Amino acid sequence: MPGILVALGGNALHRAGGNGSWGEARGQMRLAVSVLAEVAAAGEVLVLSHGNGPQVGALLRQNELAAREIPPRPMDVLGAETQGQIGYLIQTELTPALVRRGVRRTVLTVISRTEVSATDAAFSHPSKPVGRYYPEDDARVLRKQYGWSMVYDGARGGWRRVVPSPRPVRWIEGDAVRSLLESSGGSNWIPIVAGGGGIPVVRRPDGTFEGVEAVIDKDLAASMVARELGIRTLAIVTDVPGAAVSFGKRGERWLTQVSKQELADFYKRGEFGDGSMGPKVVAGLEFLEGGGRRFIITDIPSLARALRGEAGTRVDA
Repeated sequence: MPGILVALGGNALHRAGGNGSWGEARGQMRLAVSVLAEVAAAGEVLVLSHGNGPQVGALLRQNELAAREIPPRPMDVLGAETQGQIGYLIQTELTPALVRRGVRRTVLTVISRTEVSATDAAFSHPSKPVGRYYPEDDARVLRKQYGWSMVYDGARGGWRRVVPSPRPVRWIEGDAVRSLLESSGGSNWIPIVAGGGGIPVVRRPDGTFEGVEAVIDKDLAASMVARELGIRTLAIVTDVPGAAVSFGKRGERWLTQVSKQELADFYKRGEFGDGSMGPKVVAGLEFLEGGGRRFIITDIPSLARALRGEAGTRVDA
């Protein structure tokens, strides 16, 4: 299917050092939707995905503060809640931006589940930090009361909860969204899917699915979604204009047009951090290996130009 999947993250949803208010979120999204509307006006199929880290962190904190009166919700439910709230935010801001450009498309949020394997090694080795930092006494109580896995961050001087981050296996709502897009040639809809990597679920012996306490990498999930839809271009939007080698060091160099092999070699050399650019690069390489035609890393202000081949880090199959 010709088209573009834009995976939103970074400053598209949350301003570093901000207060996390809804008004701030709307302001950030308004900066993003003008560019997305420009992309949609070009006429290609457009699919959106997004991160949810700050929003899940806020809900986890709400869980803690309200625990004496309201039973805490598990992480799969919090993932569903963030898909709803962020999808609503995108719909609220993108729809009028489309109207201003004369684009007639319905922005549709699809609450999406992502199947993971119950035997994934990640369940035995939780590694994904979530929520806030705790002093040692609080961390000790939380480990005992809830069985949380906690790790110490010396740089922040606090303890943080870690949860499994299994690899995505299948996007359960994929067939339905593909049928929706194919029914109109993609011209009537802009679906928002697999937010935060999708709600993590495992398959039961009877064929049904059950949510699990985990977080799926949003970039790996976006790559999987793009492959399942047959999308040609995957654009991962972050808070920097592209990928760089020797980032933050002497000799720093921003990558523009690079080959798939060059990008893979840079990754093998350890140029991209596991907690930052690394997962994005892996997601892009998997997308290209799985039949995708073009992979882009950029920021929101540069997105339209990156799609024209004028900005960002661009990799062709």
